This record gives sequence, structure tokens and C-alpha cells, in this order.
Amino acid sequence: MRALVTGATTPLGRALVDTLTSSNDCSLVLAVGHEAKPVRPWRDNVVYRCCDLTRGREVHDLICGDAVEHGIDTVVHMAQHRATRDSGRKVHALNVTATRELLSRCTDHPAIRRFVHRSFAEVYALEHATSDLLDEDAALDFDPEAPQWLRDRLEADLMVCAHFGGTLQIAVLRCAEILAADSGSQLWDYLSSRVCLRPLGFDPMLNVLALEDAVTAITAAARSTHTGVFNIPGADTLPLSRVIAETVRLDIPVPGPFLAPLYGLRRWIAGFEFRYDLNLRRFHFGGVIDGSRARRLLGYVPSHPVQWPRAWWRLLLERLADSRSDAG
Repeated sequence: MRALVTGATTPLGRALVDTLTSSNDCSLVLAVGHEAKPVRPWRDNVVYRCCDLTRGREVHDLICGDAVEHGIDTVVHMAQHRATRDSGRKVHALNVTATRELLSRCTDHPAIRRFVHRSFAEVYALEHATSDLLDEDAALDFDPEAPQWLRDRLEADLMVCAHFGGTLQIAVLRCAEILAADSGSQLWDYLSSRVCLRPLGFDPMLNVLALEDAVTAITAAARSTHTGVFNIPGADTLPLSRVIAETVRLDIPVPGPFLAPLYGLRRWIAGFEFRYDLNLRRFHFGGVIDGSRARRLLGYVPSHPVQWPRAWWRLLLERLADSRSDAG
């Protein structure tokens, strides 16, 4: 395998590039990022390219130039605008237009045979009547009033799905939320506060994905020849109250109508990314994705518990307890 990876300078991108380049079946990775220079040294079998994917000419040069020169046969597309507070044409250009341009250039390419698109489990609609376990045929969220962060991801997902059945082998991975710093995780930002407000009378089940399992799933999809949509769940499924307890935060139930303005004020004052309007339905109704298709066809089984963000004083107490246990 010789792979091109977009979004290579993100935490997920860096971990994926490391995994691919350390494997025996991947001889080269063309790592693509927006930064002018690599954020860190790469292995010898990594070629870094700075590329603005919102510019059609640069995408053309990347796919019809660099990809041909390096014999790329697999593309893993993970570049998305992560900040939920940003919106507008430039954000849409990276989330959707760049995906369309990249996919168009890969179709009928002389060497590229495989296209893996990292999508999001948030594209599924959650309602009162929604099943607790969502398979790949579950209803999608077409709410026109949804934040652009969600609408863009759904549009990109459906656009890639529309190319199923062609000569290009396409896999769309609808991943559970990756709970890790700097990954664009809404839940990570939510848990960064000392106080977590949750809707009074609701304690939905959540599923979260560790960075290591996300890399395992994407790698498996890149190596496979199976096509279609695959749900990628994480190893941790637990109620919201337990999530808050795991991170040693103060859990305060609040009537639902007050939560959006309160978190909007928090975002305006402190600059946090968490938006309650983006999480309202899953904080009321829950919903866990069914990963049986990925298990059956890709061999993916989540096995890494997430690393919960902990307060510094809690980490200190845990280390002290560990040291006393070792001494005893």
C-alpha cells in the first residue's frame, strides 16, 4: 500500500501516519496538511505536502502530480474544520467542496483504487422513537436548522456515498466521537469545565471512541476491499452521569430550556467550543451505533478504553495511591 492521508497534522492524522508507516504492508505515506512545514519530524517513508484543499488547482496538482509521482493507490480523507463556532463559505469549502474535488480527482485515476472517508456518527437523527442501537440504515439528520458543523458533515457523507458502485472502492466510516484533546471533540470540551450541566430528568447512553481504536478502524478500512458505510463504535458505552463522574466533575441537572443559553454564555465569555444546540438530542435521547458490519467485514472490534480527562489534583492522588500500593 502507498497511501495519501489528508488531515495528517491532526492528532488522528499523526497517529494514523505513524501506524501505517510502521506496518509491513505500507511502503510510503503522502501526508497532507495545511501547515507550511511538518509539525514534527516524520519517518523516512513519509513525504509531507502542504496543500490548501479548498483550492481546486492545488488538489489537481496533489492528485495528478504528487500522487502519480509516488504511486499512491489509497486515499484516506480526514480533513475537516474542527471548530464549531466557525461558519460560512470558507468552512463549507473545506468540509464539503474540498471533499467533492478530491473525490472527483480520485475517480478514474490511473493508480488510486481505494478511497476511505472519515465521517461522523453525529449524522444520525436522534428522536423519541429512535432505536437505542443505530445501524447503517438508520435515519439521518436532515434538520435545516442544525448548526453548520453538522450540516456540512452530513452533506460530505452523502456526497461520498453517492459515488458507491463505480470503479473506485469507497468506504465511509461513521465514527463515534473521538474523546481526545485537540480532536474537535464536543464531549472533551464539555468535560473540561469543573461543572457539567446536564438536562434534568435525562441520563442518555453515550458511546465514545479512543484514538487508538479510530486508527485501527481506518487502517483496516484502507487495507480492505469492502465498500459501503461502516459504523465505528468505541469500547466505552455509559450514561452521561457516569461520564461526568469518571472525569470528577460536578454534575448539576438543569431544566433543558436553560442549557443552550447558559452554554452559549460560557462559550462567549471563555471561548469554549461546546455547543448545547449541537448536542441537545443526544443529551436527551442517546443512541449508540451498531458496529457489527465493521466487525464482520473489516475485522474491527474496539478494544481501547478512552483516557478520561482528569483534574490535576485527582491525577496526583491516583499517582500517590499507586506509589503507596507499589511500596506495600
